[in-house]
Amino acid sequence: MILAEYTEFTGNFPAIAAQCLQRLPSSNDKFTYNCDHHTFNFLVEDGYAYCVVAKESVSKQISIAFLERMKADFKKRYGGGKADTAIAKSLNKEFGPIMKEHMKYIIDHAEEIENY
Repeated sequence: MILAEYTEFTGNFPAIAAQCLQRLPSSNDKFTYNCDHHTFNFLVEDGYAYCVVAKESVSKQISIAFLERMKADFKKRYGGGKADTAIAKSLNKEFGPIMKEHMKYIIDHAEEIENY
């Protein structure tokens, strides 16, 4: 179930991401699927999957940096079982703008992240 999503672009990205989500193993790990010149990057940890869709030209390091930031923020806000009872997309209004902030930060700091 998707608790929150954010996109600035139109397209079928949410549907493809949801299909990928159904195929993810439950083990803690990182996964990448390629589709239509985009990468669907997933970070799975403690029963939650974090996803970012990026153009193939975006390095995996940038995508993972975003996922790690988003996961840390999500756990800080909704950890300790707070997200366990959330219904589908119920966190969009609250967490969607936060995802946007993390995207902006990663884009603004992409060069230093890649050189880290």
